Amino acid sequence: MNDIYDVVIIGAGVTGYGTAMYAGRMGLKTLVVGETAGGTIILTDTVENYPGFKKLTGQELADKLKEHALDYKDFVEIKEGRVTKITRENENSVFNVSIGDETVKAKTIVYATGSKHRELRVPGHDEYMNKGVHYCALCDGFFYRGKIVAIVGGSDSAVKEALVLAEHAEKVYIIYRKENVRAEPVNLKRMNNQSKIEVINNTNVTEIKGDIEKGVTGVVLDNDYNGSNELQLDGLFIAIGHIPLSDVAKEAGVEINERGEIKINRKAETNIAGFFAAGDVVDTHFKQAITGVAEGVLAAYGAYEYTKKM
Repeated sequence: MNDIYDVVIIGAGVTGYGTAMYAGRMGLKTLVVGETAGGTIILTDTVENYPGFKKLTGQELADKLKEHALDYKDFVEIKEGRVTKITRENENSVFNVSIGDETVKAKTIVYATGSKHRELRVPGHDEYMNKGVHYCALCDGFFYRGKIVAIVGGSDSAVKEALVLAEHAEKVYIIYRKENVRAEPVNLKRMNNQSKIEVINNTNVTEIKGDIEKGVTGVVLDNDYNGSNELQLDGLFIAIGHIPLSDVAKEAGVEINERGEIKINRKAETNIAGFFAAGDVVDTHFKQAITGVAEGVLAAYGAYEYTKKM
């Protein structure tokens, strides 16, 4: 690829696709690069808070946004790959974007890589990963039909994961280090109405126990529950937050905060001219698919204005 793109969008999730749709509408020669088509939302069983769609799966939402972006096929191209480096000779030159062994040139960048699951770093985690330790209820909940499982975490995501697990498991514990879970009211109500779900609050998991043949058999807690600091389980799911995938942007000189999130302004601009960012990788405090796509739209418009000035 020797052509110069008006914009290279790094990240093929809903934010990336939404950005590409707007970039295509504005006639920008656009390349979307991502390792996982659809991003992490494809692991979400039900999406009910994206305007215009009362209820659909994360995969369906990603597919719809991708399809919309590709309506502008004369301008939008999607490529599977991992961006490993972004360089620029000076503030007036184009960006060089390394994708494996290939390098493409771009007048502007929209960085929308999202985040990855924060791991529970306790003894037994690595040993029983995918042998009873999981990060996706939609992916692996089916294997625990009629069994006892727990999810570590107290966010809205953790509660939604617990609700998915309750469709399969006999019993679902939510183990949370604080007093009250922090779910959206509608999901909190669903949790409270689900008799299979029980919250163990003010408690941390300090060790994951298991058997080489059977996998996970239980966890050790830092507070007693029903007179014991051990809880017997068949599986453990983890939802304790996410880590922004901002390393490549940081190496390129983009300013990040103490949490590793890219700092942006209300126009989705970073500290580098022509370099925009959007979605779960940025420093906005409320992260949803709709807010990420909105930031991506602002970034696309910023890219449009920037390229017209070049």
